[in-house]
Amino acid sequence: MNTAAPALTPTTRALSWCLHLLIVVLLVLAAGRAVADSGPHAATTVAAAAACAVVYAAGPALPRIRRSPLAAAVWLGAVGACWLVLLVLSADAVWLAFPLYFLQLHLLPRRAGLAAVAATALMAITAFAAHQGSFSLAMAIGPALGAAVAVAVVWGYQALYRESEQRRRLIEELTTTRADLARAQHTAGVLAERERLAREIHDTLAQGLSSIQLLLRAAERALPGKPENAARYVDQARQAAVDNLAEARRFVAALTPPALEDSTLAGALERLCVTTSTRHRITARFHLTGEAAPLPTAHEVALLRIAQSALANTVRHAHATTAEVTLSHLGDHVALDVVDDGTGFDPDRLPAPAPDSGGFGLAAMRARMRALGGILVIESAPGHGTALAAQLPLPPPADTEAEERP
Repeated sequence: MNTAAPALTPTTRALSWCLHLLIVVLLVLAAGRAVADSGPHAATTVAAAAACAVVYAAGPALPRIRRSPLAAAVWLGAVGACWLVLLVLSADAVWLAFPLYFLQLHLLPRRAGLAAVAATALMAITAFAAHQGSFSLAMAIGPALGAAVAVAVVWGYQALYRESEQRRRLIEELTTTRADLARAQHTAGVLAERERLAREIHDTLAQGLSSIQLLLRAAERALPGKPENAARYVDQARQAAVDNLAEARRFVAALTPPALEDSTLAGALERLCVTTSTRHRITARFHLTGEAAPLPTAHEVALLRIAQSALANTVRHAHATTAEVTLSHLGDHVALDVVDDGTGFDPDRLPAPAPDSGGFGLAAMRARMRALGGILVIESAPGHGTALAAQLPLPPPADTEAEERP
């Protein structure tokens, strides 16, 4: 079979049935004309037409004909032999050459099909001239023109089919690519949301629970000698639990942190320092430098979370007595500095983060800065305290206003 031959579709099936009908009609015409003319070979002509019809009918009934070029060539050879016998007996068999062209071009490889069409046209012209007893150019025009039309139609259809197949494959590839992209985007969204929740949990719930734990330990140490101090620590722990419950509800809903509601970032940082100084044995002071300017919500949330995490680390690990929190508006960027006088540490020898021991704070801070195009610098040494500096570039004023506009 011609490897370029398309698979059957509803349209090609309809064309195939039209071709079958045309061959049957032409065979009936040749046999009917022979009977009507009462020629000496009428019975033989009818038998040859019937034999040609039987051999031809065997082709569509055998699926192997469409799958095997060799089987197709054998079947076409048998049909051609029957046609030649009929062509010798009746000049009307010349008209069968036209549907035979389509069969040969459809079932045989391109070169073999073209050779078979040329041979069929030559035999049709020769037989018709023999029946007429003479040859003229007009006798060759019909079969030759029919052969040219058949070649143009079949090759043109095959070219269109190949183009449609290429488009179909491209559409399938595009569909597959879009599905892969959708899965990748979904996975990226899931990972981004997990990272967001991890940062929020670390900077709110985890730090709040740590603060509650420290307050309850202080209350335990105050009992039974100083019950009034123990009550104060318990009350502070209860307030910390209330604050963190509000934080949990807000970040689950992806809303603004409660500390920033009806307040500026500077006000939230100042309250954070006051709360830290009240609940723990450390003096935290807030400083504001530069001309205050409105910040995008994402910048405010990131800087507030970094300040919360930094002060929580100072309380838990630094054994510091003072901490200075400074918010600086520096024109095209905003900076947050947290400096303490604690024991310090070696930034190059930090333990790996672990679920039981923590260590996720600095990684979360850096992730927040990277997400907004900022930088985070940490300077510390054993026995010399710690200085943390976070800087974020500010968007143009138009962008900031657009983000704040409801």
